[in-house]
Amino acid sequence: METKPTEISSSKMFGGYNKRYKHLSPTLGCSMNFHIFFPPSASPSHKFPVLYWLSGLTCTDENFIAKSGAQRAASSEGVALIVPDTSPRGLNVEGESDSWDFGVGAGFYLNATQEKWKNWRMYDYVVKELPSLLLENFPELDTSRASIFGHSMGGHGALTVYLKNLDKYKSVSAFAPIANPINCPWGLKAFTNYLGENKTDWEEYDATCLVSRFNNVSATILIDQGEDDKFLKDQLLPHKFEEACRKVGVPLLVRLQPGYDHSYYFIATFIDDHIRHHAQALNL
Repeated sequence: METKPTEISSSKMFGGYNKRYKHLSPTLGCSMNFHIFFPPSASPSHKFPVLYWLSGLTCTDENFIAKSGAQRAASSEGVALIVPDTSPRGLNVEGESDSWDFGVGAGFYLNATQEKWKNWRMYDYVVKELPSLLLENFPELDTSRASIFGHSMGGHGALTVYLKNLDKYKSVSAFAPIANPINCPWGLKAFTNYLGENKTDWEEYDATCLVSRFNNVSATILIDQGEDDKFLKDQLLPHKFEEACRKVGVPLLVRLQPGYDHSYYFIATFIDDHIRHHAQALNL
């Protein structure tokens, strides 16, 4: 299979199209799928800004496209949605599928440094490979106008990618992000295995640590968090990120949503606010 993306499915929705592609990723060393939602176009020369969605643990590129309902607002706002997978697949590394929170479906949007997991380079895939792939193959996308958001592990990915690349993205938001992974069980497991024992290396992929260094943030960071989320107290730790932002004057809006859990029912409820948040930053 070639590195150029091949379309494998297409479905019309809200006047636009969900299209799924596969390609060979040099970064990850395997075949990868991703989705693009193209809004309806007024003219052939029109270029859409792009909004990257990073999914959570166990997800593929399909969950968000099927469950979030994001296409309605993306269609009316004229924003293309780009939805990658969550890890390399099909490499058959020993133990890659032994647990749901590590390995396949659990790439944590970092570049692994441990030899066994050397293909787990989702950070470079999202920040470097995918944008250049879009630029080369989809003239209807304006990749210079980009924003990023995500859920849970993907919320962690969106926040860290954004903070380390403030020149590349106009805005960020997250649903129930893993906001301080160096201090939670999911992060501890993933970072130890992917990055080794040196905790200084872990801080490179922790939004709460990064915001003290990369704080020239112009657009308000938006976070929605369900109050009935069973992972809130021990895994997500948004209050730690909130404290860190306050210390350096980074504009942050955390909305605690009473009664909501960690699911796509929660995401679908508030997705329109997030699309509008990004559309505003992208269309300035």
